[in-house]
Amino acid sequence: MVKNIMIVGVGGQGALLASKTLGQVLLDAGYDVKVSEVHGMSQRGGSVVTYVRYGDKVYSPIVDKGEADFIVSFELLEAARYTEYLRKGGQIVVNTQKIDPMPVITGAAEYPDDLVGKMTAAGLKVDALDCLTLAEQAGTAKSVNIVLMGLLSKYMDFPEDAWLAAIEKLVKPQFLEMNKKAFKLGRGE
Repeated sequence: MVKNIMIVGVGGQGALLASKTLGQVLLDAGYDVKVSEVHGMSQRGGSVVTYVRYGDKVYSPIVDKGEADFIVSFELLEAARYTEYLRKGGQIVVNTQKIDPMPVITGAAEYPDDLVGKMTAAGLKVDALDCLTLAEQAGTAKSVNIVLMGLLSKYMDFPEDAWLAAIEKLVKPQFLEMNKKAFKLGRGE
């Protein structure tokens, strides 16, 4: 059985490290893992999507509509934008940060109100957390991605040690302790 995870956000938020961390946890657990390239205008603050699929044998890195077991979102509007990809009973974990897209910046549109409430009212399971504030508590706003991995880890059957081992493999030594702290804050520890 293949599991599907979508990581969505805005360019420059650290989606690539998040997908590498998740992929490392899954590889270390013995799964066949496919991680897609980052899609979108990642250099310009545009929408970015990464697919992570794992199981005994995975043939394609792409997640279709209605197939995602998890949507991990760095930003509220991005979470709302991709809800049609979530399977019935799937879980959304989302950073409550709002980053205005270009139509909002130019005044052509307004940022939608109460997106968490709207997603929940639509019957979706949403766990929303202020990951930016927690990342800053850990020592750097750049660790939002690792806070999100901590939040996601609460919903996946992998021990905390496996996640911390993946972080150790991927994060430079000088940033390791603050990233471990960010992960634990995401888990609510």
